Amino acid sequence: MNNTKSKKLHISPGMVVVYLLLILWSLTTIFPLVWSVLNSFKNKKMIYSNSFSLPIGDAFSLDNYRNIFANYNILSAYRNSFVISGTVALVVILFAGMAAYVLTRYDFVGKSILNALLYAGMMFPIFSTIIPVLRMQASWGIVNTSSVPVNLLSVILPQIAGNLSFAIIVLSSYIRTLPIELEEAAHMEGCNIFQIFFRIVMPLCRPSFVTVGIFSFLWSYNDLFTQMFFLRTKDNWAITILLNNIASKEGVNYGALFGSVTLIVIPVLIIYLVLNKQIIKGMTVGAVKG
Repeated sequence: MNNTKSKKLHISPGMVVVYLLLILWSLTTIFPLVWSVLNSFKNKKMIYSNSFSLPIGDAFSLDNYRNIFANYNILSAYRNSFVISGTVALVVILFAGMAAYVLTRYDFVGKSILNALLYAGMMFPIFSTIIPVLRMQASWGIVNTSSVPVNLLSVILPQIAGNLSFAIIVLSSYIRTLPIELEEAAHMEGCNIFQIFFRIVMPLCRPSFVTVGIFSFLWSYNDLFTQMFFLRTKDNWAITILLNNIASKEGVNYGALFGSVTLIVIPVLIIYLVLNKQIIKGMTVGAVKG
């Protein structure tokens, strides 16, 4: 006879309060996005008269999106943003991963100094270094050129540098939890350091690499400050500069503003929703292993 007892779910008053607070907080976060999306499908008069109504029937309109695609080169801005952010994410994953592996597994002269510089690098915002970086890249001849790829490179380089410290620290904490016996066994089989890194370390650390890649991508995608310095002409504009231009030109045309915000936010939101489990795992697994 099976004497196992069924488990009962006990919910304390404290848990109820915590969950209610979390629900209220999530609503305050989700509501502005939903409100913006709904109003992007209304004309200006409907937004002024009742911004909280649903865009149903005669209230529904695609004029805001037609206006954006007709008057602004949003597809070119999307292309530039994804080229910049995708390149930044890939290079940060590669360089930060190799640096984190070396700093974690090898002892050499100056290692403690490098580790200290990594943490120090996170203390200095990009705002404090933008002028020296601008002058340095201008001396290289990659700022305000006639070539779109070269101008995009002038944004990519400082964004890579700005993400490396954070990425190396995150990846180092994860790589440190891996059993070194796996790498020793691969070395005994004849693998060199690059084969060990790409065939063993990277697959085992995939959640952490995904987390670093997504954070680097989102930071680059939303970085208006750096892009305003280096991308001056319309052919070079990224999506955040385009939104800033729409806001300055359209003024009180809230329909166009809501439409442009929706077009900018939705792709990033989709990426986050698809990969949110990998992000959470990558940020937490290193803290509970070992």
